[in-house]
Amino acid sequence: MDVTPTLGDPRYAVAGSNYPLTAKQRELIALAESLGPRFAARADRYDRDASFPHENYADLRAAGLLGLCVPERYGGLGADLKTYALVSATLGKYCGATALTFNMHVCSTLWTGTLADDLDMSPEQRAEHERHRALHFARVVREGAIYAQPFSEGSAAAAGKAPFGTTATKVAGGWLVNGKKIFASLAGAAHYYGVLCTEDKPERTMRDTLYLAVPADAPGLSVVGDWDPLGMRGTVSRNLVFKDVFVPEEAQLMPRGVYFQAASRWPHMFTTLAPTYLGIAIAAFEFTVRYLRGEVEGMPPVKRRMYPTKQIAVAEMWVKLEQTRALFLRMLEDARIDPPKDARLRAYAAQFTIMENANELCRLAIRTCGGQSMLRNLPLERLYRDSRCGSLMLPWTAELCLDRIGREALYEPGEADD
Repeated sequence: MDVTPTLGDPRYAVAGSNYPLTAKQRELIALAESLGPRFAARADRYDRDASFPHENYADLRAAGLLGLCVPERYGGLGADLKTYALVSATLGKYCGATALTFNMHVCSTLWTGTLADDLDMSPEQRAEHERHRALHFARVVREGAIYAQPFSEGSAAAAGKAPFGTTATKVAGGWLVNGKKIFASLAGAAHYYGVLCTEDKPERTMRDTLYLAVPADAPGLSVVGDWDPLGMRGTVSRNLVFKDVFVPEEAQLMPRGVYFQAASRWPHMFTTLAPTYLGIAIAAFEFTVRYLRGEVEGMPPVKRRMYPTKQIAVAEMWVKLEQTRALFLRMLEDARIDPPKDARLRAYAAQFTIMENANELCRLAIRTCGGQSMLRNLPLERLYRDSRCGSLMLPWTAELCLDRIGREALYEPGEADD
């Protein structure tokens, strides 16, 4: 059954119409759209089986999109955060699990590429970073390697409120990694896991965060646990256990201390989950319109658009979608190092709005389309389940976004109540 968004209709484009795009951005978005129908056709199978979208990744690799955010001088496509977000949201219209795991891979190159170029480093750190990232980028571009990015540990660390419990001990020639990551997307599918951990020292702080690429076949690394979740089933986010896993010096994706600087000064680096959910929101609206017009392939061409209740529901969905898309695009315009306070608050607001409205749009789509929408041969029930997971995802869950907006709006740096 055809469940793919209609190509060429600006209502269903991530940027809509009349939004200024560069020629490169238009080309990359078109490339993502060209892959979309294949991704949509496979999405139900990955969801039913809770299996990783290996075929989609083969398509991404063949299209060169694994190197989307690898700088051009290293052989990649040189996309910045804004361009990545537009491409990722486009993929999200077709398969949420693919778009979400693609985020984990791409961020490993985005953070170490253009974002890292903005950060302060000593000449020695800069030279070290150049040596190391050249190795990692070559793996992606030349070998088609997939990088994952496991954050969560079941503690406050992934929310940026405590040091990571996973530790790295300095030894001759490299590091020994010990600990556990939960909800590790691409578990068993990635070639390298970009592990955030804390340097093992007597007094540990968040400034001691290390970012290390651990090979999937490293002795002492194991993938454990079952995977049978509500939604985003194709991400295969099982647990990773590290027991005296040795990685060499060049495994560092950022020099010592640089990740903490990035997290503090480049807050939009944590908004990269949001594009997936904007894509899901667009897909829910698009399907509803086609369903009410009797245009869903494989179903009787019965029109339901003449009922005022349906028209009002679609209007409500459109307003919510436009609000969400507008805030998303404005957030992308704000993205830069050391953004002013209003831009930082807007980033939290955009993340919250996208995650909550994606699920609300899917809820409205199910209510509007009626009982047929509960059937698994249609995509709405999958879109609903996938969209519900967005507000739960660290480091910026819906609750954390509200907490940060309230606190940062009312307090200036250094202020406290006696």
